[in-house]
Amino acid sequence: MYNKTLKLYNGISIPQLGLGTWLIKNCDAKEAVKNALLLGYHHIDTAEAYGNEEGVGLGIKESGVKREKIFLQTKLHAEAKTYKKAKKEIEKSFEKLGVDYIDLMIIHSPQPWIHFRNGKHYEEGNLEAWKALVEFYKAGKIKAIGVSNFEKVDLENIINNSDVKPMVNQILCHIANTDFDLINYCQANDIVVEAYSPIAHGALLTNDVVIDMAVKYGVSIAQLCIKYTLQLGLVSLPKTANVEHMKANADLDFEISEEDMDLLKNIKKIESYGAASGWPCYKKQM
Repeated sequence: MYNKTLKLYNGISIPQLGLGTWLIKNCDAKEAVKNALLLGYHHIDTAEAYGNEEGVGLGIKESGVKREKIFLQTKLHAEAKTYKKAKKEIEKSFEKLGVDYIDLMIIHSPQPWIHFRNGKHYEEGNLEAWKALVEFYKAGKIKAIGVSNFEKVDLENIINNSDVKPMVNQILCHIANTDFDLINYCQANDIVVEAYSPIAHGALLTNDVVIDMAVKYGVSIAQLCIKYTLQLGLVSLPKTANVEHMKANADLDFEISEEDMDLLKNIKKIESYGAASGWPCYKKQM
């Protein structure tokens, strides 16, 4: 079981491998989370927009794993761009999750999803949402706060206008789509980068270079893809409700050579995410 951690700039440890729960239905989330925790996962990622916070919370409770051994993160609705709405949505997350504290909460997107990457950066709205998160952070109810899908300009807006800078930026990152400029900027500013969709929502399963390299190391394509993000120094959040996949995704006792990492870093950028290409987070980054 891969159990390495990274340190946030406020001293909090974050497990480097987590379970993503995007597209897992609320009715299935309880078993998925419970199974993951019993397998040895310690990091669970959800979001208000996923509609499964209640199931995730039940999975945590019924797992029997002590709460302090679990790193729970969720995301504030991308549409919450006023202090009042953001505060209300944060309180809803606490109610649905049924927990006394949240380890990490992040703004899901700098733009509302229907306006994702439309050229506007919603500077004031993001500062309003951030103000609400900072309030909960300073009260000790949320142990760490951050953002998701933020570009450099969005991060600078927070950094330059708040006494608390983001601790995390969760972004789309995988082989054939790695924003090194943004990753380097974040790391230079002590912001931990989390990689969602490390397997490119399955789009890398037919990439010949990736296939050949997975064969070379005697691992699955998914394992190679996850290991790539981990070796970049990122948190990796593969999504699955399948127990066998959970086991395999955490079986990462191999190292990609520096030469092969360089090859993977320079693979031609992905051109299609197949049926998922219509999702804003994929559509705007191809």
